[in-house]
Amino acid sequence: MEQTETKSFYSDKLKRAIHLLVFRRGKMPGAREWELKEKVGKNYEQVLEQLNQMLSELDLEVKKVTEPSTAQTTEEGTPVSMDEARYYVALKGSLGLKEAKMIGWRIDNLAALSGVISYLVAKQGKAPRDDVEKVIALKYGRWKAATLVDVFLRTGYLDEDDAGVMALGWRTKSEVNLPALMTKMTEGKV
Repeated sequence: MEQTETKSFYSDKLKRAIHLLVFRRGKMPGAREWELKEKVGKNYEQVLEQLNQMLSELDLEVKKVTEPSTAQTTEEGTPVSMDEARYYVALKGSLGLKEAKMIGWRIDNLAALSGVISYLVAKQGKAPRDDVEKVIALKYGRWKAATLVDVFLRTGYLDEDDAGVMALGWRTKSEVNLPALMTKMTEGKV
């Protein structure tokens, strides 16, 4: 009898965890660490490990990233608090063209994102916002370029500092296979 109580207890926690990680609330996917502690409990890491095992059969995984703009570090560069970490469910493999159409992004917006990411990688990871917008504007026009850059910033694929310098965002670093993207760009297959 005691075993079934423990099993249903964990299945409840698994349900709460998957709901937090899969269903979007706002613009960013997943849940912050403090949300998981609050809704799932102090043993949320064990629950996430169990959830990760279940999701691996579906070619999915639970990923943990720390957003660089909110991460605090000591003088030695070690993280002070991981409370700003974000957990989300990501694809382990890659999407085909048919599946990519179903993720909610227009194919031309995905092409613009891949172009911006490639441009930033070629520029050692940083470039002025004006230059990034010019790259997109060559294909889509100036007004759409500014809109797309704002969308990429809001969704975490790009970061911008106070000086207007763009860099790769936390989602790009965690979701995009940069070496594969660069290989495909040089082969002309993107």
